[in-house]
Amino acid sequence: MSRPSSTPAVRVSAYAAGQKQAWDEFVDRSKNGLFLFRRDYMEYHADRFTDSSLTFADDEGRLIALLPASVKDGVVTSHAGLTFGGVVCDQTMKAALMLELFDALGDHLKRGGATKLVYKAVPHIYHRLPAEEDLYALFRKGARLFRRDISTTIDARERLPFSKGRRWSIKQAQKAKLVVERSHDFRAFMAMEEALLAAKYDVRPTHTGAEMEMLAARFPEEIKLFVSRRDGELLAGVVVYEYGRVAHAQYISATDEGKKTGAPDLILDFLINDYYAGARYFDFGISTERGGRYLNAGLIENKQGFGGRAVVHDFYEWELGGD
Repeated sequence: MSRPSSTPAVRVSAYAAGQKQAWDEFVDRSKNGLFLFRRDYMEYHADRFTDSSLTFADDEGRLIALLPASVKDGVVTSHAGLTFGGVVCDQTMKAALMLELFDALGDHLKRGGATKLVYKAVPHIYHRLPAEEDLYALFRKGARLFRRDISTTIDARERLPFSKGRRWSIKQAQKAKLVVERSHDFRAFMAMEEALLAAKYDVRPTHTGAEMEMLAARFPEEIKLFVSRRDGELLAGVVVYEYGRVAHAQYISATDEGKKTGAPDLILDFLINDYYAGARYFDFGISTERGGRYLNAGLIENKQGFGGRAVVHDFYEWELGGD
């Protein structure tokens, strides 16, 4: 049984700038924290999101958890500017303590005037240790699963072969004598990505070229760009976010000529079978739109052709009017 909210075992506080070092150090030693949750990443777009991040401590003042969060119009989201971001905790977090944490969290958010928490759970493949105590707590609080995106992931322990189409495309790129190399020209790559998205979907990428260049400078070991060229011409590129045991393809883009010659497939073959051969997972990202209600069949089929299969990204709504 959880303790009464009047005598919480968990103390909730708003994050303050002076806690940056303690915050980052906790993320680094947590069982489900990612470099996305370090303050230098979270705050690159601070002008677009109102930070509402929280820290959680026990009765002795020991930091036990963090919640990257933003707020808008009374709705707290974990975090609106990140792909996902739930309660970040270390190996000492257990189920009963998480229930107490959610009791304290709900009380804190309601006192602050929040009406709802939108919770973007961290998919299990990104956990260094099992860390789904939060999902159980959400269930206990009556939170509603309202969105589910589908990503495509290769598990290195159970590799599936590339499809016939993917193998053919890679051979075409090899015959064309395309080369794959690491690049630091994020602006040129993002310009290619912007042109592709504008022409195909009339949208813009999440990051600008300047933002990607800045983030890669802040996190040079975690954010990397790999490109394919022919005679110096940029044909395709893949931006990878490294999360320890997961290598995630943040952006995959190619020119029309790059697609014809198999340039993106050549890069992915190199990444999967060589550069990230030691990673537990290679993740291609989601293939859903409209809040998960539409599946881009062509896009996911291409990713599945590399041997990837489904991992879901779940989103919950916790109405804070009462439990």
